[in-house]
Order: sequence, then structure tokens, then C-alpha cells
Amino acid sequence: MTSTIARVPKAAALAALALGLAACANPQAEQALYAQRAFVGMPAQTLLSCAGVPERQASVDNLDYFTYRSERITTTPVPSPGFGPRYWHPWYGWTGGWGWDDYYGDVESRNCEATFVLKDGVVQQVVYGSSTDSPAGRLGQCYNIVQNCLALIPQQSAQLGR
Repeated sequence: MTSTIARVPKAAALAALALGLAACANPQAEQALYAQRAFVGMPAQTLLSCAGVPERQASVDNLDYFTYRSERITTTPVPSPGFGPRYWHPWYGWTGGWGWDDYYGDVESRNCEATFVLKDGVVQQVVYGSSTDSPAGRLGQCYNIVQNCLALIPQQSAQLGR
């Protein structure tokens, strides 16, 4: 008896790969990208009411620039090698065992600077900038700036296909 191995068509394999990658996508990054399109036409009063007062503001050639900033720094403690069992306690950190009390940590910084370009009191463009390495990390942090304003846009879920 011979067995045959079914071949998966290339299109089906690519579709499965795309679906798998989409499952790993950052929904906050998707929302931040959506906001760049959805906020065009938003009045300045609405922007100020949902995003607050900008950190910086400038006017040049009949254009207003409102700049908002969001930053998050996280650290993950990692104990130095010890001579006994250690365990993580949520209130006290690494405890137990024998060894050195020296700890080092993994530090991650994410930041976003969102600049809203307005003409005649209406948003024309939203530009994101960051020193964060990964685009998904940067856009995820940009979401913190635009999330309150996104709640004012009812058609967002329909346009994202959700």
C-alpha cells in the first residue's frame, strides 16, 4: 500500500501564512495607523477636547502644528546568579536562596511624538515620529495619544473589518 501526501496549493499556504501573521498583529498599532486617516477633517476644538492641550504648538504659513508626546519605560528585573533557589514574589521581587543581592534589569523604552497639522482650524495630517526601534512598538505607543479621540469616530470598527 502506498501513501500519498497531499500537496497544499501555494495560494492556500500563503493565505494561511497571512492569517497567522495577522493574528500576531498589534491592534493598538492598527488603530494608530487608522487614526492618521480618520482624523483628517477633525476640528481643532474636537482634537483639543479629546487629546488635551499639546505639549508643543507652532504656527507657520497659515498652518498650526500641535505636538503630543507619549513615552513608556519598562524594566524587568533579572537576578544575578546565586547559590540556591530563587523565586519571584510580586510584592518583593526576587527572593529566597543564597547568593549576591545584585540585580540587573532589562530596560525597554517606547516613545511616540504625534504632530497634528491643522489649516483653518481643521486637521489636515497626522505624522508620527519616534526613536523606538520596532514600528509596531512605536505605533502601539502612538495609540496612547489618539485613543480618546478614536472613541469619537463611530465608523472605525466597520472600516477595519471588525
